[in-house]
Amino acid sequence: EMSLGIIGVIVIVANICYIKTRKSTSKTNGDQPAIDRWDQRIQYDFTDQLLLQHTKFLNDANCREMNSKRAVLLGFDPRKNIKIAPGANLRLGNFSEIGNNVFIGNGTYINGDVVIEDEVLVGPMCSITSNTHLFNPVTQSFRGRNSNEPICIGRGSWVAAGVSITSGVNIGRANLICASSVVTKSTQDYSIVAGIPGKVVGSVDPITGDLHWF
Repeated sequence: EMSLGIIGVIVIVANICYIKTRKSTSKTNGDQPAIDRWDQRIQYDFTDQLLLQHTKFLNDANCREMNSKRAVLLGFDPRKNIKIAPGANLRLGNFSEIGNNVFIGNGTYINGDVVIEDEVLVGPMCSITSNTHLFNPVTQSFRGRNSNEPICIGRGSWVAAGVSITSGVNIGRANLICASSVVTKSTQDYSIVAGIPGKVVGSVDPITGDLHWF
């Protein structure tokens, strides 16, 4: 962060020197004074540099140290070794719990009463919410009628990128939920789930760790 700040200062100083040099040699162009064009240039350069700093920070912030700090800042016990990547949004209900050694990936949304047991990996851009909208015949819409059923993700499971887990689902122990699946039903231990809606397509061998596909 300090090095990024120094780079920013160097860029700004360089632009100021550039402006002072051009002021003494340039002429106006039409009705717009040259100094106005130079002001626009430095604003543009500064904005680009600021964007670069933020982009680099967010990219570099997805590391073990920063992900651990992020979890602590969100109120989790540092002894639990929880890691939360940038952009994850956790809106946990009163009956929620995050276990030890859990990783939650970039941009994942977790809402409501959700229990994530120990050693679970949750990939980026997942949606795990215990709240659901029900169709309301009075309004003929999905507004104003909701249901909440807790979700539980079993110990040692891997929820891959882009997975959605819907209200009331219990994921068994050591499940592999394949990328982009939509899980609408509970699963048994050591299941491999894939598809929309998610179906059991294989199993995990608890002894050898091999994946067996049906």
